[in-house]
Amino acid sequence: MTLRLAFMGTPGFAVPILQALLAAGHRVVAVYSQPPRPAGRGHRAQPSPVHRAAEAAGIPVRTPAKLDPAEQEKFRALGLDAAAVAAYGLILPKPVLEAPRLGCLNVHASLLPRWRGAAPIQRAILAGDKETGVTIMQMDEGLDTGPMLLAGPVPIGPETTAAALHDELAALGARLIVRALAGRAEGTLVPRPQPAEGVTYAKKLGRDEGRLDWGKPAAELECAVRALNPAPGVWFERGGERIKVLAAMLAASRGDARPGTVLDDALTIACGSGALRLRKVQRAGRAAVDAVAFLRGYPLPPGTRI
Repeated sequence: MTLRLAFMGTPGFAVPILQALLAAGHRVVAVYSQPPRPAGRGHRAQPSPVHRAAEAAGIPVRTPAKLDPAEQEKFRALGLDAAAVAAYGLILPKPVLEAPRLGCLNVHASLLPRWRGAAPIQRAILAGDKETGVTIMQMDEGLDTGPMLLAGPVPIGPETTAAALHDELAALGARLIVRALAGRAEGTLVPRPQPAEGVTYAKKLGRDEGRLDWGKPAAELECAVRALNPAPGVWFERGGERIKVLAAMLAASRGDARPGTVLDDALTIACGSGALRLRKVQRAGRAAVDAVAFLRGYPLPPGTRI
């Protein structure tokens, strides 16, 4: 069944979802995305990934800074069967939620009610979760509180990075939203309330969360390295220089080593418990290198504290 849709999304995560709707034959009559933002060295306004994908597909793009009453009326006038939403970035007011015949369906990158909010992918890895997934939700006025339509799990392995998990969840979300829209249109898919227990919130990532605190357990820092790259990034400072850590692994520690002590010639650092071996690092303005190449140009002999 072909549906008349609007799509609302902004980052790269949402692009495969838009493409899946088009491939399924739905008529996407408008795409909503965040307004162009300054980016790059020239700080020129750049359209979002969804904005660019929609233009490439010949779909009109709307970029309101807020969904005020005038924008709400424009949205209502589209005469939609449904709206599909994925990481849009604006809260949808009640008139927008109620305008489409089948309502607004959201693609959320967690198994709700765990990790409601802005950064579910990164928070799942930071917490050491073994599993996450995608939930297709019938949106209401709350923060990711609406009833669920479909969900699919994805395992988080010991080497899973945020970048890899992002892509896997986006692909799963693209498949599930097509199924959910079909089920809603046919009347075979009934929303069910989220469980009252197990609610957690994935607050927005702060820039300073990437600072490595060697007093923390190595396992916690290793999760941070996987969760916070590429953004906001994980780093430590030495001599006024910020050095990024792009890959790391757990290693054995010496019981008498103070946190932050370099333990060997493989760039293993003592932590509050255990140790972290830095596998790939990057100095400002330079290419990322492995630990051996880094130490050739930036000696950190065993016993050094960083």
